[in-house]
Amino acid sequence: MAISKTNLDPNQVSEKKVETSGRKLKIGIIGTGWIADAHMESYLNMPDVEVVAGADLVPGKAEAFFKKHGLENVRCYNSDVEMIENEKDLDGVSICTYNCQHAPCAIHALEAGINVMLEKPFTVTVEEAVEVMRAEKKSGKILTIGFQPRLDPNMQMIKKIVESGELGKVYYIQTGGGRRRGIPTPFGTTFIEKDTAGIGALGDIGCYSLDMVLNAVGYPKPLTVSGYKSAFFGTNEKTYTESGRPAEYAKLFGVDDFAAAFVRLEGDIILDFRIAWAMNINTPGDTIILGTEGGLRIPSTDCWNGSVGGEMTIYKNVAGLETETKLPILRDSKDLFDKKIRSFLDSIIDPSKGPTVPSSQIIYNQAIIDGIAKSHELGREIEVVIPEI
Repeated sequence: MAISKTNLDPNQVSEKKVETSGRKLKIGIIGTGWIADAHMESYLNMPDVEVVAGADLVPGKAEAFFKKHGLENVRCYNSDVEMIENEKDLDGVSICTYNCQHAPCAIHALEAGINVMLEKPFTVTVEEAVEVMRAEKKSGKILTIGFQPRLDPNMQMIKKIVESGELGKVYYIQTGGGRRRGIPTPFGTTFIEKDTAGIGALGDIGCYSLDMVLNAVGYPKPLTVSGYKSAFFGTNEKTYTESGRPAEYAKLFGVDDFAAAFVRLEGDIILDFRIAWAMNINTPGDTIILGTEGGLRIPSTDCWNGSVGGEMTIYKNVAGLETETKLPILRDSKDLFDKKIRSFLDSIIDPSKGPTVPSSQIIYNQAIIDGIAKSHELGREIEVVIPEI
């Protein structure tokens, strides 16, 4: 399958700008759980936006959500299908549902000719991601995936370092992250149940870790995956009772709380990956990118959330001397979620900009996640196969 490495595929997005003079972009929100709060707060910061509709499967939840944010006269529905059928002039939607609903909601919106901001992870399986991409291609609308860490200047610096040639040819990457105790259950169990989440730490924070390094090296295609996943903490009652949460959560846990993989990428690059929601150590290690001319160390964080944990270091030999160059943390006054939402809105106004985080890249991210799960189930290394779009 030929996949564009650029942010713009002219076969997928219209060149025609949206005429917005004198009117606001009309946005709907599908799923009004806790991540929708961040989307809503960012939309409220945008003067050219009007949130006009929302949908949630739980009766009354959407109404309570908009009331909390001080919005009146927002039309609320009990499903995305109902909302899309009744709202004929939406410019875009934010999809903030649980993981297993990402694909159907995105497909419904794209088939109706609506631009989509889809929260991460892209989908649960690579097959679902392919179906979303087919709907995207047919619609000609914008689909962008919610990877706001990519807009962090430190993440962008990692990509600049690799692209500059400072490291030479990259041949090995070690990445991942984790939380000592960080299974996300403060808002209920949708993150940990198989029927709603589909995947656990892999989809929640693993996709961020993969994007950090894959984006830096140009998103090479994954060729093979040897993966492992486990749920020793999520299925243990003590994990919850020690933090004051119900012991019965252990019986509901049906996803991964730890995963690891050895991935071969195009370009003769090896990716050594691990991610955890819970573990008996503070970090599974820093991210390192090894090249023929230099190495880059990216410090981990205690509670991995898509950021860098401190000053990055470039290791090189200069005229026979071993050198280390420290890179100071770059600060940005702009909120990453605001930047994510603004880039989505700008791509609606001018589709020639293309999506900031295109599906043509994230399909490879999803293929690795899906490959880890399938490899674990088979107990062996597997070849990555992505169906034709």
